[in-house]
Amino acid sequence: MHTTTFSRIVRASGIYDLLVTAPFATPWTFAVVHGHLSAINTALGGAPLPAFAPVHVLFGCLMGTVVLLWSILRIGDPQPRFGRYDGIGRFGFSLWMAWTLAQTGMPMLWLFIVPELAWGIVQWLPVRDVAKVRHVPAARHA
Repeated sequence: MHTTTFSRIVRASGIYDLLVTAPFATPWTFAVVHGHLSAINTALGGAPLPAFAPVHVLFGCLMGTVVLLWSILRIGDPQPRFGRYDGIGRFGFSLWMAWTLAQTGMPMLWLFIVPELAWGIVQWLPVRDVAKVRHVPAARHA
């Protein structure tokens, strides 16, 4: 794919992360999203999510803040190398979510695993810079 297209993908992944992760960035919004995720998990046939103690909320908010800042960086400066780093991070996040799914059976985790894997894969597709590709004439046959 062309680098311009890839940069658009990097920016789009940043926008996706901004929308999905912003509610995790403060204790107040985290409480709201925790309730919604619990309701979604229950609607999908799982158990309600366990209550979070303040220290759990702290770590959730720290993660939300870091991902939020990383999102803003990629939206403002969608470099291909940032997309590659983001892809690696998404594979890691997917792995930890899959581990949690195996441990808990929480069906709502699929709503996060599938997009994480998809963004990770698309940010690891081959990229070429058309401006750097030189025209090489066909070899002559003698």
